[in-house]
Amino acid sequence: MKLKHTLISLSLVGGLLALTIVYADQSKQATSSTNNSGKEVIVNGTAISNEKVDVIMRSQEAQGRPAGAQLERAVKDNLIALLLISQEAEKEGLDKDPQVLAQIDLNKQEILANTFQNRFVKEHPIADSVLKAEYDKMKTQAGSKEYSAEHILVKTEAEAKQIIADLKKGANFEKLAKEKSLDTGSGANGGKLGWAIPSTYVKGFADALVNLKKGQYTETPVQTQFGYHVIRLLDVRPLKAPAFDEVKERLRQNKEQEAFIKYVQDLRAKAKIENY
Repeated sequence: MKLKHTLISLSLVGGLLALTIVYADQSKQATSSTNNSGKEVIVNGTAISNEKVDVIMRSQEAQGRPAGAQLERAVKDNLIALLLISQEAEKEGLDKDPQVLAQIDLNKQEILANTFQNRFVKEHPIADSVLKAEYDKMKTQAGSKEYSAEHILVKTEAEAKQIIADLKKGANFEKLAKEKSLDTGSGANGGKLGWAIPSTYVKGFADALVNLKKGQYTETPVQTQFGYHVIRLLDVRPLKAPAFDEVKERLRQNKEQEAFIKYVQDLRAKAKIENY
């Protein structure tokens, strides 16, 4: 998908030869390279293919750099530097290093896989009707309300019962959450979880939440795979679902990813994998 490896390789000398630095030096780029347009640059007898230049040119243009002779010269300057360094590395035998060879092979596989995935997505478009059906399904599952809640998570039922007893005596919920909750993320914020639809939470938690009234907390501990919760409902409001057009492309990306994952799973099911 990304073809980042060539760009990453340009930074191997600590950014000294970074394309942005070369490109910024306008005075050194005044001479146009168009005189040799179409001809491959030769460095110590080794050609820099026009395809390599084109790959990086397209990537830079996609990032907003203006196309033209200056960008082409900057790209070629960096590829020359990259090739010179690579030639020195080969003289020292680094191209025979098992770690280097493994990295080269991995990079090749990743580029091939990304390119194949791009092609797969183009050849298997997701129909708008499929996206609309997915949107309607998610909208139904989300329901019509969202809830603002806070909770205290502890390890044992006895601890949860003690917290409930303390609350009945007038203890401050937020203070107890900060002191005792194992959910350090929400605990630091007084147990507050923010606004969410019930399906965001595991079933036991969600079931308890939707049965509470505003301001009420659970008077019996709620057990989930995470431990025991004491939950308090802060508020409820109508859910404002985004319009289909607002989420259409995100849904498309999700469905494309699902389709490709399924394809890879099928490949694995058919593959002969040994010594795994």
